[in-house]
Amino acid sequence: MANPSFFLFFFCLFLLVVASSARAPPQDPELVVKELERGINGSRRELGYLSCGTGNPIDDCWRCDPNWEANRQRLADCAYGFGKNALGGKNGKIYVVTDSGDDDPVTPNPGTLRYAVIQNEPLWIIFARDMVIQLKEELIMNSYKTIDGRGASVHIANGPCITIQYVTNIIIHGVHIHDCKQGGNTYVRDSPEHYGYRTISDGDGVSIFGASHIWVDHCSLSNCHDGLVDAIHGSTAITISNNYMTHHDKVMLLGHSDSYTQDKDMQVTIAFNHFGEGLVQRMPSAAPTINSQGNRFLAPDNTFSKEVTKREDTPESQWKNWNWRSEGDLMLNGAFFTPSGGGASSSYAKAYSLSARPSSLVGTITTYAGALNCRKGSRC
Repeated sequence: MANPSFFLFFFCLFLLVVASSARAPPQDPELVVKELERGINGSRRELGYLSCGTGNPIDDCWRCDPNWEANRQRLADCAYGFGKNALGGKNGKIYVVTDSGDDDPVTPNPGTLRYAVIQNEPLWIIFARDMVIQLKEELIMNSYKTIDGRGASVHIANGPCITIQYVTNIIIHGVHIHDCKQGGNTYVRDSPEHYGYRTISDGDGVSIFGASHIWVDHCSLSNCHDGLVDAIHGSTAITISNNYMTHHDKVMLLGHSDSYTQDKDMQVTIAFNHFGEGLVQRMPSAAPTINSQGNRFLAPDNTFSKEVTKREDTPESQWKNWNWRSEGDLMLNGAFFTPSGGGASSSYAKAYSLSARPSSLVGTITTYAGALNCRKGSRC
């Protein structure tokens, strides 16, 4: 990739890539932004009354409950942003992963994670104990599934990782996803009735391809072959929140290319993530609208890696019309944001703006980004 740029987002990166989608009805961006803003304000007001309150409206929806283990599916009601309607496996059975092995990508054994995610019915998938799952091939998910790592230390690592392709209503929560490799040139099952031949995969941590109503929350991601989280080919209605991302080159790709028009219909919320040390940002590419507010950008010492807003492989004659704005961001060590497009209008500001927050809240909101150490019988 030519001229990558480094960035650290700390607090709330709220990114909107907005239009319409055939797979998920488009949401009013103004209403989505206002809802998240109300959630933040509500959580802040309760900080003096709730001993576990964080000011993070997603976390404050469920983390104060010491009986979270018995009320796991309450999590599905806690999302904000464009992915707020992702049901995952809500109202489905609890499925317990007891076997960390991945014996056969075509005929997975009951008790394995792969067996769970390919089933047709809604499932809320949890883990019997701490485990490291080294997949032989991509974990291709079926619709209406939640992978919930709370209560165990669960690592999906050292092999191909998660693929969410042409499905809907997926929640990935509380797992470590790292050292992901390429897979492919073999057969992989994606449902009880079907398996197919897979070409070489990209090696993403989480690959979202033509999917809708997706929520990735409180995961720790690092060091994958390609992107940590990539959303392409018309994926929409996505929230990526509370994740801890470190030590990686191509952090995130939202949109396949400028020539793929369906990616211009994408709607994505990115909020409360900690983009940590050792990251190089791969910014969206399909003429998106981006509003960046209340973020902490820490540039490396490399003089040529200070810019947050790199438009990869796109001439200025094109990107100058993209709506990229920054308000209230904290720029450190020479980091800078190059705005563009028609985002200065009052109607744009009203529809896409999240009120800037004081820098004193930057640490508070994202203190617990990444997979949490949740134990039964106590608050997370």
